[in-house]
Amino acid sequence: MSNQSSSSHSILSVSFNQDNSGFAISTKDSFKIFDSSTGRLCYERAVGAFSIVEMLYSYSLLAIVGAGEQPSLSPRRLSLFNTTTGTALRELNFLTSILAVRLNKERLVVVLREKTYIYDANTLAILDTIDTVPNSKGLCAFSPCLDACFLAVPASTTKGSVLVYNVMELRSHCEIDAHRAPLAAIVLSSNGMYIATASEQGTIIRVFLVTEATKSYSFRRGTYPSTIFSLSFGPLIQFQDILVATSSSGSVHVFSLGFAINQRGSKRASSLLGSILPESVNEVLDPAHHHVIHNAFPAGVKRASISIITYTGFLQEYTFNINNHCESLWSLEREFNLLAVTADNTKSS
Repeated sequence: MSNQSSSSHSILSVSFNQDNSGFAISTKDSFKIFDSSTGRLCYERAVGAFSIVEMLYSYSLLAIVGAGEQPSLSPRRLSLFNTTTGTALRELNFLTSILAVRLNKERLVVVLREKTYIYDANTLAILDTIDTVPNSKGLCAFSPCLDACFLAVPASTTKGSVLVYNVMELRSHCEIDAHRAPLAAIVLSSNGMYIATASEQGTIIRVFLVTEATKSYSFRRGTYPSTIFSLSFGPLIQFQDILVATSSSGSVHVFSLGFAINQRGSKRASSLLGSILPESVNEVLDPAHHHVIHNAFPAGVKRASISIITYTGFLQEYTFNINNHCESLWSLEREFNLLAVTADNTKSS
């Protein structure tokens, strides 16, 4: 889930929480927290622009960073914010702008352009400092699972190498040479098993087994270069072998890592909570325009849903079904403008 912001778009940032049960969006005026399954607005604070809003599972504790448009909302200050009391519990100040924040119940990770700091999430004691290559986009990936808690950051500015760091053991785990071109997107599965990477070329997506640092899969997104906006693994335990990619071509690609999933006969839809796209994807998901399912579902999995948040502020939820001939049928289940949602009209959305 990408945090790429632009003054030309309504949305400055989007982030899902650790189990994808909720998500946050920020604009030039406020930030909002939503329930992923219902679209209900859970919390809103209209005090200005924020470049980063990260949740710790529920929305009671947030890590927030201002966008710098007001003196009080510095991009160099991280606030741990309690939504129940409406106050900042603790603050951390840095010499340069904060580009990314990741956290779980034990660790807080702060990414700057050339340094990454690891903190104890409970005491805010600094545990380690990682010197990195210049990382102006704040590119990083984080697996919140305490048993396999990894952080991934670029290891080179000239090629697609990625440094994988064990956040709980505070040591470097491995370095993976994933692509010839510099990295554009990286993601870790929530259980820390896989890391997926894409380069600035945007034609090939590679998946590596983290424990062995070995390449397991290569997927071709397309023939022509494209900017990969985001990579997302399926959030549920039974769906973590599914990888979703979005790109500047306007398409959504769904890939399977090919492992058997014990879901035979299941009729209940599973969710793949998604990504940011620049505009509406109604036409792109029409099979007449793009066939983007690549062996997407193991035997027995016939139905799934993908939620997409666009830069213009719309939440779109698609369901697609796979028939016995492995043909896909997409349908838009619901769509609404997140920017227009208030506490009063959420229930009817």
